Amino acid sequence: MMLRTLALAACLLAGSMVAQAAQPVNLESHPYSSSPRLNSQAAVVVDSQTGRLVYEKNASQRQPIASITKLMTAMVVLDAGLSMDEPITITDDEVDRLKNTSSRLSVGSTLTRREMLLLALMSSENRAAASLARAYPGGKAAFIARMNQKARSIGMQQAVFHDATGLDMRNSATALDLVRMVKAAYQYPLIRQYSTTHEYMAHPSASRVLHYKNSNPLVREGEWDIGLSKTGFIEEAGRCLVMQATMGTQRLIVVLLAANGSAARVNDAKSIKTWLEAHPNTWLSG
Repeated sequence: MMLRTLALAACLLAGSMVAQAAQPVNLESHPYSSSPRLNSQAAVVVDSQTGRLVYEKNASQRQPIASITKLMTAMVVLDAGLSMDEPITITDDEVDRLKNTSSRLSVGSTLTRREMLLLALMSSENRAAASLARAYPGGKAAFIARMNQKARSIGMQQAVFHDATGLDMRNSATALDLVRMVKAAYQYPLIRQYSTTHEYMAHPSASRVLHYKNSNPLVREGEWDIGLSKTGFIEEAGRCLVMQATMGTQRLIVVLLAANGSAARVNDAKSIKTWLEAHPNTWLSG
């Protein structure tokens, strides 16, 4: 798949993207002959300020999004205006019986809503995300309904949510939908802060201390300027990654879906950054 730098913009206005007709740059006219070969099955790179579509690959193909879901979970929690200092205790309801995944937050663990949100965004902690939905006014059913309403309100026309964690493979969207979700999520200071926190020491009980790290190696390494980050993985979705990050002088939204292999999504992000920064005249605005 050749990297396609588009001459006309895809505009992000009022929370939605309106794609305009565009012609790819003729790469053969440039002194380089190849672009990164991405492992990800779908990908989009968009200028976060102008909405200009810099790169796309299967951008309109709907597929499972795994824990990228948790960005929507976070927005719904924050929209509700609930006390972030309220304690939430993990119950048997948060035990994953769909994928049988494990968690270090054992039943009976208690953290504040703020800490549950932090762990859900930073470390993709599934029980933390599930507890946020259960503790929502009206419970999980009301929470999921609000997730889908929020998706429609920000222009995610193809997105569907069935749970707050992303373990349910029916949670799905297109890469373009996820650009809209990242753009909306970036408006929340706590989502920006928590999704890019490097590590956190949690105290879920008087006798336990748990050390959590960010699930995105690019955040942990600290070499990139990343304003928002979220990883995701289930077998049906492959390795997924969304970010808002600086490449060259531009703030870009990057969506990578269905990469095959634990390092593939990060390698794809690095390949895109290296290629774009090596050929700035093809895509930099201004």
